[in-house]
Amino acid sequence: MFSREFKQEAVELVTKRCVSAAQASRDLGIHATVLRRWVRAASADGPAAFPGNGKLTPEQEELRNLRREVSKLKAERNILKKAAAYVAKDQL
Repeated sequence: MFSREFKQEAVELVTKRCVSAAQASRDLGIHATVLRRWVRAASADGPAAFPGNGKLTPEQEELRNLRREVSKLKAERNILKKAAAYVAKDQL
């Protein structure tokens, strides 16, 4: 895909140099919608925008960790349910 530096330069064309998104996208050979999305991401995230491959924003990292924890807890719950059913079956 595109490097972080390329995205930052493209955003600067639109935001600091007052080039329209349509013109900048034509000059760079990318779709205007992609460039507008980059501009929104840069304005929303500031310096944390475009973290790169494998690098997550703090929110994304927290979400990943929480999903992992939920998955682990569900597996533990299922094991306990099966164990409880097995013990109850033996008691009858």
